Amino acid sequence: MKNFLFWTIAVVITVAAAIYQRTTGPSYPYRTTSVIDGTEYSLRLKRSQTNTHPCLIKLAVSPEITGELFFRKYKMNGEWSMVVMKHDGEHLAGELPSQPAAGKLEYYVVLTDTSGIQTAIMRDNPVVIRFKGNVPAVIMIPHILIMFFAMLLSNLAGITAASGSTLQRRYGRWALWLLLAGGMVLGPLVQKFAFGQLWTGIPFGWDLTDNKTLIAVIVWVFAVIMNRKRERPAYTIAAAVILLLVYSIPHSLFGSELDYVSGTVIQG
Repeated sequence: MKNFLFWTIAVVITVAAAIYQRTTGPSYPYRTTSVIDGTEYSLRLKRSQTNTHPCLIKLAVSPEITGELFFRKYKMNGEWSMVVMKHDGEHLAGELPSQPAAGKLEYYVVLTDTSGIQTAIMRDNPVVIRFKGNVPAVIMIPHILIMFFAMLLSNLAGITAASGSTLQRRYGRWALWLLLAGGMVLGPLVQKFAFGQLWTGIPFGWDLTDNKTLIAVIVWVFAVIMNRKRERPAYTIAAAVILLLVYSIPHSLFGSELDYVSGTVIQG
């Protein structure tokens, strides 16, 4: 019964952390609302796109509303390009041109109602979208699943350690092996396919996703070593808490970014 309770708590914490990851960070759609013709619309603006095809910005608004999509290369301060948006039956849509891996565009939308009144969406603070290479599902799906279960077992190890259970050592070892597989093997492969580089963390760069993974692995290696010969639950608890904090950092923050001037990929 107690073990079931531990697993339940660990699952709740892990799922909550995963949901937080899905709603934060620069790679997930930006959500905003706007009132047009007396109707409030919830708008979803993409911030990540595979560069194998252009990015279609789609807004669920009335067919009577027209729109224009303005965009330019990020940090280039050039002239804004404009695309007239068209209705596809359910959405008002406009197309952003594909960019090289790690290339970014900034964009905003101007909507016009039936009276000719214009409403600017994100003109003062344009949305930034990053393009990435295609990551094969055979790599991406295992990476996501393994990292999820690494987090789950890390939380479980921390909970059992706090309760005084000797199972904390076993769960801690499993968490470390999964973290190594998902974060240090599959993670760099995802980075390679998406942005052309295996590793952009220390000592080669300051990519926050790579560096936070490195910190988590180091902390968990230390915790497992300290628990090898005898029970030292404090190290397990500390490692679990640190991994939870690291996991809470928005994904892709300060990630790979193409410098359009030099043509090289840097960290944002």
